[in-house]
Amino acid sequence: MPTRALFPTHFYDALLGDDALVAELADACRELASEDRAGRAWSKQHGYRGYTSYASLDDLPLRDPRFDDLARLLNRHVAAFARDCGFELGKKLKLDSLWVNVLKPGGTHSGHIHPHSVVSGTVYVAVPPGSGALKLEDPRLPMLMAAPARPDTFVYAEPQAGSVFLWESWLRHEVMPNAARQDRISISFNYR
Repeated sequence: MPTRALFPTHFYDALLGDDALVAELADACRELASEDRAGRAWSKQHGYRGYTSYASLDDLPLRDPRFDDLARLLNRHVAAFARDCGFELGKKLKLDSLWVNVLKPGGTHSGHIHPHSVVSGTVYVAVPPGSGALKLEDPRLPMLMAAPARPDTFVYAEPQAGSVFLWESWLRHEVMPNAARQDRISISFNYR
């Protein structure tokens, strides 16, 4: 065949592999949402519909053994993803940040990237039906100029409880609106 694909965009979609930990993390996330005043204040001030520990807590694996257990499992998933991507690393990627997201009904998170990171991802803890997919954007989109429309300019990854999604941090993505009647709970993270 004379045509070949160049520069593929890798996306990792697997299960965390520990359902009991996912249930424990749901409790841990709800506890943080009720106890973290600074996180609630930041979320309100920045129009985040729900709660995020993004700007308030940067030590979750040290603070709570449930998040430390999660970090150990994530290290394995990220190492597998790095191998699949063919990264030439002089050393292992290191967890740089990890934060909780409790997205209320109607909540969303607009398109963004994760600067200064190599791999970014999310573990889904509670995913009620209709709570929204992760929308991934074709990285060529700004350069397509007069190109005809394509059916896969955006890809929607549908999570379930226990899903681990990983992608290279430069890949633009957004969280679709939570159309469920319950909160969607996830834990996002970056590796450098």
